[in-house]
Parts: sequence; C-alpha cells; structure tokens
Amino acid sequence: MANTLIWAARCTPKVGCQGLNQTSSAHLSRSISLLAAPFSRHNELAKSGRKRGLATASGPPSLKDWLRVSDEVADAIAKNKPLVALESTIYTHGALSKDLPLEHEDLVRSLGGIPAIIAIVDGVPTVGVTGQEMVRMVDAGSAAKVSRRDISYLVGMSMAGRTINGGTTISGTMLLARLAGIRVFGTGGLGGVHRGGESSMDVSADLTELGRTRVAVVSSGCKGFLDIPRTLEYLETQGCHVSTFSDGRSGKIDFPAFWARDSGIKSPSVVSTEKEAAAIILAQERLGIESGLLFANPIPEKLAVPSDEMRMAIEKAVTEANEQGFTGNKNTPYILTRLRELCGDKVVSANKELVKSNITRATNIAVELSRLLASEPRPASSGDTSNSSPRSVSKPTVAADSKAHVLVAGGVAVDLSCDYTKSKAEDGSPQLHTSNPASISQSIGGVGHNVALAAHLASSQIKVKLCSMVGDDIAGSTIISSLQKSGLETTYVQKLDRTAYPKARTAQYVAVNDASRNLVMAMADMDIFTQHSFPDQWRSAVAATSPKWLVVDGNWGASAIMQWVKIGKDHGTKVAFEPVSVEKSKALFTPQRGIPKLDIFPHASVDLASPNTYELAAMFEVAKENGYFESQEWFEVIDAFGMRGARDRFIRLTSAELTDAGVPVQCVNLLPYIPTLLTKLGPNGVLYSTILGRNDPRLRDRDAEDYILARAPPGHPTVGGIYMRLFPRAETVENVVSVNGVGDTFLGVLVSGLSQGGDVERLVDVAQRGAVLTLKSTQSVSPELPRLEDSLQRVILDRGV
Repeated sequence: MANTLIWAARCTPKVGCQGLNQTSSAHLSRSISLLAAPFSRHNELAKSGRKRGLATASGPPSLKDWLRVSDEVADAIAKNKPLVALESTIYTHGALSKDLPLEHEDLVRSLGGIPAIIAIVDGVPTVGVTGQEMVRMVDAGSAAKVSRRDISYLVGMSMAGRTINGGTTISGTMLLARLAGIRVFGTGGLGGVHRGGESSMDVSADLTELGRTRVAVVSSGCKGFLDIPRTLEYLETQGCHVSTFSDGRSGKIDFPAFWARDSGIKSPSVVSTEKEAAAIILAQERLGIESGLLFANPIPEKLAVPSDEMRMAIEKAVTEANEQGFTGNKNTPYILTRLRELCGDKVVSANKELVKSNITRATNIAVELSRLLASEPRPASSGDTSNSSPRSVSKPTVAADSKAHVLVAGGVAVDLSCDYTKSKAEDGSPQLHTSNPASISQSIGGVGHNVALAAHLASSQIKVKLCSMVGDDIAGSTIISSLQKSGLETTYVQKLDRTAYPKARTAQYVAVNDASRNLVMAMADMDIFTQHSFPDQWRSAVAATSPKWLVVDGNWGASAIMQWVKIGKDHGTKVAFEPVSVEKSKALFTPQRGIPKLDIFPHASVDLASPNTYELAAMFEVAKENGYFESQEWFEVIDAFGMRGARDRFIRLTSAELTDAGVPVQCVNLLPYIPTLLTKLGPNGVLYSTILGRNDPRLRDRDAEDYILARAPPGHPTVGGIYMRLFPRAETVENVVSVNGVGDTFLGVLVSGLSQGGDVERLVDVAQRGAVLTLKSTQSVSPELPRLEDSLQRVILDRGV
C-alpha cells in the first residue's frame, strides 16, 4: 500500500511516520542558537602549545597565531563592513557603569555598524571581545592598563605561565586595531602634553601612536587640564591630521576640551560631515600615509559643563596635584577624581554621554567609509588595456545590508541519520544490545537553521539572518562552513570560545531508523542552547537588523524564549513561534521570574505559531494550569466571540474527528495570546485559525463568510470575530524520502512570503508545496525550493485582488 503522507506535521513514535504529526522525535533534534560575534579560533599559543616552542611543521607562526580576531570582525574586515574599534580601559578603569560595554555594542549595531572591543584576554591580544566577556573581565577585577609598551609584557608573561587580563588604552587599542585592519576608532578623550611637559617630558603615548599608526580616532579633543596648544603642536610634529566637526557652526572653530565645546584654541582644520571625514581616511590610506588621524567631536551643547566652572575646578585640581606630588601616570587619575568631587555628578554624566556621542560619530563615519569603499572604482592593472575604463562596483549600502526581512533565532545542529539495512532473513528493525549494519549520513539541521534556509531559498527578494551558536569544536567549524556554502550569513552564529565556555558543545542529533526509515530512537545533545543565554547580544541583533519577522524556536530554555519574544515586541517586530516538540512547546506558557506573561490581543506578544496537534494540546494544558485562562483580559476577548454551543460550527468548518479531539476548542482558547495559529494535522492538512480585528475586510466579504466561525457584537472596540479554515493536504506522496525538516520548511516558506507583505491565507498552499519538496528530498530543506519563487511572488502581488 502506498505510504500516503502530507508534509504538515512531525511523526509521533506511536504512529511511526505514517503522517508528519509527530510529537517530539524528529524535532527533539533541533538545536537552537544565538547571535553575535563568534571567535574564529582559540589561540593555542595562549595555552600549553606555547610551551612547545614557536616553530611548527608548517613553518614559523604568523601574526594570526598571536592576535585573536573574532569571526564577525574578520568577516567585516574582508568585506569592508563598517567596523568601529572600542578601547577597553574605559570599562576596566573608567568606573562609569558595569554595563557600559553592552550599551556601546548595542549603540554601534543600532547604527548599522559592527563593534570591535579590543582587550588582552588571558594574555592574548583580542579584537572582537563581546560585551558580555568584557563585563566578566570587569567583574573579575585586576585587569592591567595596557598601552603600546605593555602589550608584549602581558603576552610574554602569559607564555611564561602567568596569565594577565588587560584593558587597552588609546595607544594600545590603535596598535591592535591597525594590526587587525580596522580603520575607525571611537573613544572618549585623548591624552596629551601635560602642563609643564616641556620640562617633565610628560607626554601621552596616544600622541606618538597617532604619529605612526594609521587609524582614525574620534574623541572629544583632549582633557581640559592638559596643555592643549602644546598637544596640537606635538601632533603637527608627528604628522597627525587633526580636524574638528563644525556641527553647523561657521567662522573660527575651536578644538574641543573634553567637557567644554571650546578650548580657546583654533582647530587646525574643520570637517562638516561624516562623509568628509570618511573621504579623508580613504585618501590617507590610498596615498600610503601611515600616520593617524584625529577627528575631534565636541561634546553636545546640552551636556557641556559651563566653561568658567570647569576652568576654576581644573585650576584647583591641577594645583593640588602639583602640591601633593601626583605626577606621571598618577597625575591624570588624581585630577579626574578631584574634578568629580568638585563638579559633582554632571562630570560623570558628561563623561558617559560624550563617549556615546563619539561612538555614534565614529559609527557614522565607518558607515560612510564602507559606502565609499563599496563604490570605489577598480583601476585597471598596469598594461591591461581590456579594463581601460574603471569598473563600477555595484553593492548595496552598508546600512541596508545590515537589515533583514526575517531574523530566525533558533537551533543549528549536526544531524546523523542511521538507517538500518537488513538482510533478507531479518525483519525491518535493528537489534538491541549489538552492532547493526546501517547506512549513516550527516547533514546540517536544527529547526532554526531549517526555517532560515527555507526562507532564504524560497525568495531571492529578501534577506534572512540566523541567530544561533556553536561550540569551539570540529562540529561547530563544520556548521559554519556549511552555512556559508548555503548562502546564509554567519554574522550572528556565535562560536563559544572554549576558554570561557569549556563545556559548550555544538548541538548534535543522532536518529536511528528502521529499514522503512521510521524513527526507532534518537539521541540529542542540545545543552548549548539551554545553558547559555545572551539577551543583550540578542537585543543588539534585533536592533541592527530591524526584521519584519522574528522567528523563535522552542529549543531555547523557557526564560530565553520569553526574552526573545519580549525583545521582538520591544522593537516592533512580528514574532512567530515554532514549538519544536511537545515538551518544548510548553515554554511559551511557563511563567518566568522577572519576565512578564504573554500579552493579549490586540497587543499579543506572539503573532503566529505553527504547532502540530500534540504541541497544541500541550500548550493548551500548560496555559490552563498556569492561570492564563483566568485573566479578565482573556475572558473579555473570549466572551466577544459568543462561542456557546459552537460544536456544530466546529464540525462544519473542520470535522467531527477534529472537534471530538478538541482541536478547534484549544485553538479558540489560545487565540487571545497567539492571534494566528497554523495547526499541522498530518494527513488532514492544516487548520488556519485567526482573530479578525473589528475592521478586517473578511467580515464583509461574501467569499469569506463560509469560514467565519463567530462574530463579535457590533461596536466591539477591538474584536471582529474568528476565522477558521481547513486547508487539505497539498499532495499525496507515494515514496517518502525523509520527514526531517518538513514542518520547518513550511514555516520558512510562509514567513518568507509574510515578510514581503503576503497574507497567511494565500501563502499556505505555496508553503505546503515547499514542504512536499522537502518530503521528497534527502536533505532537511529541499534545494529545489527556488522553484517556488514565481508562485510566491504571484501570491504576494495578488494580495487583495
């Protein structure tokens, strides 16, 4: 007998794979993950490998063996994306705010840039430290203050067995940024020539670094207690370009003095826009001039400390420092402390805000520079007449490139499928407690991966990004490579460094199938997703990509799922939830300390979910147990439906079998929290249930009348009614190849269309066809999905016709 299947849901062990209505088996596999900037490698020289000496079989070590660069930063450098270097002494020694690195990361990403915090981590110079790692370093304390002169000391001490963390100053950050290939650096205030420096020779290393290291530094000038005229004279001698942003002013523009917009000293030159600054940076690079550039960004006027007040406080603090013998590297810390005491909280507030202003300016410059690099004509090579005319390089702007239509926060895993191969004398099941012959295949799976890949393949018109995480292991490297080959970006697939996360393993799923490819048992290692949570980085990812749809899968821990949902709604993004399995589907309605419960229509936290009947029932039961059906707000929505005695209507719109199983009732009860439900029914297709707003045109459409389950009373402020439609299966499949990833493909194709303005009702059939293609494929997402693009675009364009 033919194996009749519909793509819609996953298989249950009780019914084998005679329908995709599966509870947890196939999708227990689906790992989920996280975003942000992964490290490309763990520097073995920071560990025992150093003790074995520097030479290797392949030759002496190169710079990459000594300088750790995160994958996100390395990718941005290679593709000329807008990178902004951030120093770390402001975090380790600034005493402003513990969460400052997280705030700065979010700020850069929100403006379309990529943050690159620079520090010495466990004795290793690191470019691309995450804000969370920086917070841990600050919490650990004892980080050294690292200038150019100190870098080799910390690295050498680490080689000798004494590991030291360090926060890099401006000069240390510039040096490491230049080594990595970063052009723009945002900071607070520059060091300079101290008063009396002509005798004491007390000159900041920042100035000499600007004379020999080609990095553009954006700061609020230098601190007002320094000798500003001599500082500018010294920078001129060093060959450092200095410009001040005019901010719309004309006439004489002063070089700023940190807390004050004006110093009384005319700036050597002036720029009006970030684009002008970017052009100067590019010209410096193309001309091969190796000295640095300083762009002075005056403190915003509303934050500036009054000049007279600041001048009096500075004179008093400098006098006291001289009288009490605070010279050399003790001078600046003492003066800063006294200024806080003399001027109060306004100095601390100004410090924090001017750094944000500088980082904002630096990010905008980096974005403009990336645009210039993208549009820069490629000159013809010497003697090559075939390219006598410069070739225009057409690329999207960086700001647009950082955005996404769909952001998938979900799992990625290595899947191993073990298909039992029987002999003629045997039945179709593998034998317990012994070795069995099998055909074993490996693929990249995970619900998040599958949904993202399906959305990506279904339409070339949209950008899809995946937020996930892997371990620093072979499986993780395999996944990163595979994602890149499939065309999915790896920017937000974080590789958890094994030093900081020694127990973090890349998710893996092993399925043992019988000879008919029905699941016998599965083993899943998904701990990486339930043991690690990075909400600040997730928030940055959503802010940077501004997706129209955020898809969250159930592999996260319950707290993380609720955090993802909240982040999506905070940013005005539509949120879809993929339950993954019976057990994991419960997380959405499991209360978490410190995180609000789900909101209710018309302000629902989750816009759409795609459970199978088992997951739907589990969500219904846990919602009931946790009091979700006892709130007054829920009752007011339900009461508007007037659903008393609705059995006949349920049977008419679905079937007696589904009605007796409670499926329509469960949908109606959950709709106030999830206003659109697509319940996957195995061989019975898909049940589409949704709340109609009071102005929904379907309430007045004759063609839609047959699917309106209930209407709210006229004049109800928000609710118009309930719409319920049963879609039959798309196709009967005679020879099923694999059920893996079929439901994920459905959601991926659906959300691909939704992100382009399509509506659910018209997209369901196209999404089903995509799922059927995967049902016939050996891969978790069929590579044939691009065949759907024309159909998808027709459905989107026909909306409302």
